[in-house]
Amino acid sequence: MKERRGRRWSRIAAALLLAAPAIWGFVIEPRWVAARVEPLSSTEWTAPAGLKVAVAGDWHLTTRSAWRITSVERAARLVDEINAAQPDVVLLPGDFLAGSGDDEALSIEEMAAVLGRLAAPQGVYAVLGNHDWWHDGPRTAQALAAHGIRVLENASVRLPGHDVWVVGIGDHSTGHSEPMRALAGVPPGAATLVMMHDPFSFATMPRTRGLVVASHTHGGQVSLPGLGALIVPGAAPREWAYGWIAHKGRRMYVTSGLGVSILPVRFNMRPEWVMFR
Repeated sequence: MKERRGRRWSRIAAALLLAAPAIWGFVIEPRWVAARVEPLSSTEWTAPAGLKVAVAGDWHLTTRSAWRITSVERAARLVDEINAAQPDVVLLPGDFLAGSGDDEALSIEEMAAVLGRLAAPQGVYAVLGNHDWWHDGPRTAQALAAHGIRVLENASVRLPGHDVWVVGIGDHSTGHSEPMRALAGVPPGAATLVMMHDPFSFATMPRTRGLVVASHTHGGQVSLPGLGALIVPGAAPREWAYGWIAHKGRRMYVTSGLGVSILPVRFNMRPEWVMFR
């Protein structure tokens, strides 16, 4: 009898051990958003005193929140959290809707209304990601602009009150990346806040002085100790999946983003938005 009970408890313990990583990866970690703080200045440039730049990418809003995580209500809470941190500038490096069309039901205009509540005295800026182009790139840009979000597709604009330029590079994976065109209007030597969706554009963009950020990879969503990201979408090297990336004496920060794609799983790679200050 004791032997049978022992075997039963062993099976229960084994089942719990197997279930725990699944519960963590599919239920807990995808919803456990980190609000990270990173340095804005570097050895290459000194940011204007007190300037705070929030970066939030890969929202992947959906009506299927059990599968894609980011419902309208969840996105609204994240918007409130970012606003409460009082950023001077907000950068949105693409992928605002999940899926690629009618499969997610949430409209582009509903998404834009939620993100349009983001507030920053120096402006809210965006580029389009691959999912945005799959849905309808021009319509997405128009909807965001209608809510005060300036979409910079291979374009730049001077930050109000500062000699700093915000630059948006188009998405590489959908054939919209034109780094030279994006930077064409920036005066030589001017400081820049450069955002792109797909980090591969960093490999071909000219040298700049300032912050460079990207999204798209979700950090691989699953990152194993000693191995890193299992899968990185697009043409960027697997080593460019997440965090500070060094390349030819330059640096770029790749954010893990807020949502998920393909599978609703994250392991050792929390969703995040980042405040550079």
